[in-house]
Amino acid sequence: MTDLQLTRARAEQGDAEAQNSLGVMYDHGLGVPEDDAEAVTWYRRAAEQGLAVAQFNLGWMYAEGEGVPRDYVEAMTWFRLAAEQGYAPAQGNLGVMYDNGRGVPPAELPAADHDMAAKARLIAAAPDLLAALKELVDVVGGDFHALDKARAVIAKAEGRRSS
Repeated sequence: MTDLQLTRARAEQGDAEAQNSLGVMYDHGLGVPEDDAEAVTWYRRAAEQGLAVAQFNLGWMYAEGEGVPRDYVEAMTWFRLAAEQGYAPAQGNLGVMYDNGRGVPPAELPAADHDMAAKARLIAAAPDLLAALKELVDVVGGDFHALDKARAVIAKAEGRRSS
């Protein structure tokens, strides 16, 4: 049995990872003819089982109108489900959707004024921020004077952005 045959067999038995993999194969024409509608079918099967990467992939298909009509509301739904599971690419896309007002429920539009976008992007960047903070602690060590200097630089940079 080939890898494609094994993946298809697992996907047809309900394996969400295999379903997403099959979706990727059809999405990008890897070992099969490129077929966006078929990719959507497999992404949806995996997404409905709660696989975050498949939810993200399905959201992307809706956002781009690939294999389905473009639908920002549907894209937002799938990005949000993946983001709620901590899937950083979906969190980032959710921020972009809020920032652009695409797919944002009308009741949320006044509140979407970049605040939600900033929060979503911050969450997506959290692993990098944590690493940067750890590095700062290592560099500063117990030198609180250096920490105060770092705070001053940050405050100055923030002041420049707001003016």
